[in-house]
This record gives sequence, structure tokens and C-alpha cells, in this order.
Amino acid sequence: MEDGTGAGGKKYQHLSHEFGPLYDGASRTLLLGSFPSVKSRDAQFYYGHPQNRFWKVLAALYGEAVPASKEEKIRFVLGHHLALWDVIESCDIRGSSDASIRNAVPTDLPPILAKTEINRIFINGKTAFRLYEKYQKDRTGVEAVCLPSTSPANAAWSLAGLVDAWKIIRYGE
Repeated sequence: MEDGTGAGGKKYQHLSHEFGPLYDGASRTLLLGSFPSVKSRDAQFYYGHPQNRFWKVLAALYGEAVPASKEEKIRFVLGHHLALWDVIESCDIRGSSDASIRNAVPTDLPPILAKTEINRIFINGKTAFRLYEKYQKDRTGVEAVCLPSTSPANAAWSLAGLVDAWKIIRYGE
């Protein structure tokens, strides 16, 4: 009988996103992940796993120090006219495994797009991109660009390689 236990003995949990999108009226570029990791849920903020390279990549792209506190990260994102959110509002998931996501309910992106100057969407990783294509593309009408995941699970990409691939977010600023 299926008990929802997966690899490593982790069981599926039905979870909802516990923190909202980060944006303001001047945001022009939306960066979307899939769903918060365990560490991000614990921190109540985006990319909370210390080994996730998201903040290091952004800092390198903008020639700034890596923001450390939640407040510094908020200032960094809004100061560069970025927005952060995720594709999925709630789902069944095992731990932090994007590959385990099932019964997904998408976030409501159109109201954010209507309140901002966002005209470009970039997706952090293939699973998030697949979920965007399935649940969000028709609702937003915006073609998104898939970028390599900054997750520590994506060990095939070096920090330098990620920075090079992610530099596209700076084009057209």
C-alpha cells in the first residue's frame, strides 16, 4: 500500500506557500522558482538554503556584496527593479524535492503583472519552467526564459557558469 513515503523515508506533505511575492510598482523583471525548499520555509524567505547560489549569482551580476539578512535581500531585489515569486502556491511535496511535486495549485501571477512594470519572466530551473509552462503561461501571456537552477542539487553548474547564464536578466535594463 502506498503510504506517501519516498526516497530517504520522507513522506509527502500538502503545503501552501507561507510567504508572499516580493515586488513593488517599479519591478520590471520577475524571477520565478518552483516552491520554497524546507530551508526557505524555515527562513520564511526566498532561497534560504545556505548552499543555494541564487544570492551569490545576483550579487555577481550586479557587482555587489552578497546580501545576508532578509532586509538586505529585500533592498537588493527592489533596488534592482526585480520581483521574486514562485510558480506554485500549494502542492504535495517530499522535503524540498521539486521532482516530487504533485497536485500543484499555481500562484496568481496576473495581478502582480498588472501592478508592476514587469515585462520579462525568468525561471530558476527546469522543473519550475515545466510547471510555469503547464500552469502559468496561458494565464500570463508571457514567454518565460528558463535559466539553470541555482540549487545545490544542480552540481553540474559552477558558480561562474551560472553567473554567465544568468547575465541575460541584465539585458535591456
